[in-house]
Amino acid sequence: MPEQPDDDGAIAATGMGGAMDLATSEGETLEKTRGGPEGAGPQEKPRSLWSDAWRDLRRNPVFIISGLIILFLVFISLWPSAIASGSPLKCDLAKAQQGSQPGHPFGFNGQGCDVYTRTVYGARTSVTVGVCATLGVALLGSVLGGLAGFFGGASDSVLSRITDIFFAIPVVLGGLVLLSVVTNNSIWPVIGFMVLLGWPQISRIARGSVITVKQNDFVQAARALGASNSRMLLRHIAPNAVAPVIVVATIALGTYIALEATLSYLGVGLKPPSVSWGIDISAASPYIRNAPHALLWPSGALAITVLAFIMLGDAVRDALDPKLR
Repeated sequence: MPEQPDDDGAIAATGMGGAMDLATSEGETLEKTRGGPEGAGPQEKPRSLWSDAWRDLRRNPVFIISGLIILFLVFISLWPSAIASGSPLKCDLAKAQQGSQPGHPFGFNGQGCDVYTRTVYGARTSVTVGVCATLGVALLGSVLGGLAGFFGGASDSVLSRITDIFFAIPVVLGGLVLLSVVTNNSIWPVIGFMVLLGWPQISRIARGSVITVKQNDFVQAARALGASNSRMLLRHIAPNAVAPVIVVATIALGTYIALEATLSYLGVGLKPPSVSWGIDISAASPYIRNAPHALLWPSGALAITVLAFIMLGDAVRDALDPKLR
């Protein structure tokens, strides 16, 4: 006579089947929620530091406002004639120190030049000097600091002492000494001076960042697998150590624009007939009581430009710093 399953065995079998069905149902529901094969969409990929930073920047009003200002400055630097007709070097002494007139909204300076036209064309000089100086400083400082931080030893010690020497040189005083002997009336001596005295700051930042990154496990794993020094630097260390350099360089760009205006104001930077906000501020200073507009407009343009780049740097810093998330 065949054996009949007892009640406990039937209940156990039923319970096991029900548990399996419940687990399968929960698994399908979780898979659909995460966007599995039967879900509404593909599974979301993990975001990198740069994608997270870009997402945060797009939601930051400070970044949007400063970015729009900088885009406008770049536009008028490339095509100043799009919003300013006439030549910035065309002057009429009969209109010297006159105020706003139709077609000349900013009035005229002490030499009878249109302040509006010179303010627009002055953006080209300031933006060019700031961008070129920042690129040169970032490139030179990143290479020297990155190599010193990666190899360490004697090269790191020598570079640190050289950096301390350059830090001890006052920037404005150094500009007065070095640029006073330059007779070439172009932007390149000014850019070269900024790169010469500006690279130590970026170098120190890059050195510290490389020292921090090279201690990570993925760098040690690449070294254990036989990766060369150049491969570790370019493929593993540089992409993860460049964020602090970008932040400092973005903020420093506005500083270099202000430094160019300061040196031009003191007479050792750009010189006439070059068009620069610093030159116009220096020329308008003696007439501040009779024609304050000739001083206020280039000064305002300089202040807005420097502020825009500083705001952009702050926004980039907040987006790239994991501690602020």
